[in-house]
Amino acid sequence: MKVYISADLEGITGVTSWSETEKDHTDYHMFVKQMQNEVKAACIGTFNAGAKEIWIKDAHDSARNIDPGTLPQNVKLIRGWSGHPFSMVQGLDESFDAIVFIGYHSCGGSQNSPLSHTMNPYDVSCIKINDLYASEFLLHAYAAATVNVPVVFVSGDKGICDEISTINSNIGTLAVKEGVGNSTVNINNSLAAELIAKKTEEALKGDLSRYKLMLPDEFKVEIEYLNHTKAFKASFFPGMQQVSSTKLLFKTNDYFEVLRMILFVT
Repeated sequence: MKVYISADLEGITGVTSWSETEKDHTDYHMFVKQMQNEVKAACIGTFNAGAKEIWIKDAHDSARNIDPGTLPQNVKLIRGWSGHPFSMVQGLDESFDAIVFIGYHSCGGSQNSPLSHTMNPYDVSCIKINDLYASEFLLHAYAAATVNVPVVFVSGDKGICDEISTINSNIGTLAVKEGVGNSTVNINNSLAAELIAKKTEEALKGDLSRYKLMLPDEFKVEIEYLNHTKAFKASFFPGMQQVSSTKLLFKTNDYFEVLRMILFVT
């Protein structure tokens, strides 16, 4: 079995403030260690389930957060951003049996986390796909669906876990925290890692066909920007329509075109 793990930071237990997600703040160092612990736990659960090969995508900010020395020897770690439209699942293809998401978070437009956002939090207010708010999880779970790789387990905040239950209730989830206004209620660090290992193993030992997502037949993507100048510039992307000073609309039947568009305009 070959498994892919995509890891973000805003959905790691304890993380509450933007300063805790940015390398140039002293807060960051405490929480990136927990990110590494939760990713390592997912690796342990994956190997316990019988995986022979694991690829990990460091998918937060610079994508240079995880210390390779903290991971098991027989994993491959993707650091940095190649520029490929698959972005947070770069390198994922049909050769993988399953994908796991660690440290994912609520979408832009929600009130489920102090760190709710989708893609660039400094420019983009929210992204909708077919009139529903889209998270970074959904964007990349759909990418996985294009190469027939099922999502088996996701850890993060309660908001993302609730979203996943409406998409495919078979997908294993673990809410390591819950957002309340500008605060979070978090489970213990060690417990989070212990449960991630356990639930990852359980999910991978199940019937993987139950986890597959069905792609919509067509995609209507709305992007709302925080600043009208960003929307104006992005409106020149081929096929884009500007519907208000800050809102753009893009339609296609090809999900890869959605990913290509998001790469260039967010």
